[in-house]
Amino acid sequence: MIPVSLADLVHVTGGALHHCDDPAAVVVDGVVTTDSRDCRPGSLYVARVGEFADGHDYAPAAVAAGAVAVLGSRPVAGVPTIVVDDVQTAFGRLARGVLDRAPGVQVVAITGSSGKTTTKDLLASVLSTVGETVAPVNSLNGEIGVPLTVCRITPATRYLVVEMGARGIGHVEYLTHIAPPQVAIVLNVGSAHVGEFGSRANIALAKSELPKAVPPDGLTILNADDPLVAAMAAGLQSRVQLVGRSPEAEVRAEDVAVDEWGRAAYDLIAPQGRTRVSLQLSGAHQVANSLAVAAAALELGMPLDRVAEALSEATPVSRWRMEITERADGVVVVNDAYNANPDSMRAALDALVAISTSGARWAVLGGMLELGPDGDREHAAIGSYAATLGVDHVVAVGDGARAYGAGEWLPDVDAAHEFLAARLRPGDVVLLKSSRDSGLRWLGDRLAGTGEWADGNERTVAP
Repeated sequence: MIPVSLADLVHVTGGALHHCDDPAAVVVDGVVTTDSRDCRPGSLYVARVGEFADGHDYAPAAVAAGAVAVLGSRPVAGVPTIVVDDVQTAFGRLARGVLDRAPGVQVVAITGSSGKTTTKDLLASVLSTVGETVAPVNSLNGEIGVPLTVCRITPATRYLVVEMGARGIGHVEYLTHIAPPQVAIVLNVGSAHVGEFGSRANIALAKSELPKAVPPDGLTILNADDPLVAAMAAGLQSRVQLVGRSPEAEVRAEDVAVDEWGRAAYDLIAPQGRTRVSLQLSGAHQVANSLAVAAAALELGMPLDRVAEALSEATPVSRWRMEITERADGVVVVNDAYNANPDSMRAALDALVAISTSGARWAVLGGMLELGPDGDREHAAIGSYAATLGVDHVVAVGDGARAYGAGEWLPDVDAAHEFLAARLRPGDVVLLKSSRDSGLRWLGDRLAGTGEWADGNERTVAP
């Protein structure tokens, strides 16, 4: 973190300090965290009150671990505490205050219905080849996650990549006040959370809050292949660059080819020239994500050949996103079960059939959540799509997955594990895909022998 005195943090948050005689002498220069177990010397502990726990109860443990102060909604006996009316709002102000002390940091913000985390990881991998880059861990993309990411910048940070999610109108706009973007990327407008937004038009309206926050000297990168995204160009104060496979895209892909692992290679066409990119990420949908990354990196001054090289060398970072494991017995497990919506589900099924195999292809699908009244229809459409692709076996898991109309329905993860363990054969490829709360990512780990189910057997993770 950029060192900030406790007195300055009191000023930017508008809070009242308790149990500290000389706030100007106390400096926060460690991690800023909402988990007391992560505290170390110099830390600031953010005490939140949740449904099941009150963070203030852990403040003494945070201080014992090295935290110099607490940001909370009430005083904690004997603990230096900045007391504010609303911890979430104050935390956002604190993060903005930290970022304002680093004027040289260039902020790139990413939003979209799907692909945000993969694109964030890919962009961070590319930018880190030329300068210190800070990006979210996993999918920290909300009112707490963005401040946590911002507070990780240091005096040496050159690039800050932020992922911005939304569950309602105004959410992204709020996040842009915490981390004002110089470069903005809008990937797509899908059906994720349509049950909360009410319509795709409302989702598009929420996503459009990001490009509207880009200043005149900044750049907005829009997906030319998504009409709702491309339409966001109208009326923006910033420059706009379209990316995609469309001939209208200034940064586009041509001559796309997919290898036996479903990894795409293509000619990257940009105003700076033409070069070949060979992605290490499986799924043809990664082409669109990587084009947005290329446009951002070129805008920030990277040479075209270096962008192509970095894209071609980048490997998966966050878990449960097209995570491919080849077991010792020859079964290939594709764990893409961190999240799901109709668009990402189709992309995952496309990737499954693109992977070469000598055996059968299995699609193990959990429920897609937050789809609203059209949920059953959307699930049935995915079941039909899998059949159209020629997937050999479609297995639905959990009550939310009944509407797929799959050949096999199983009530839970344990039943699915027993079923699959008895039937998977060498050469088979099995895809796990669901919304996070459907739990199939844990089934994927069990089948692959990764995570807490790792047993030390030799395995090959697809390069």
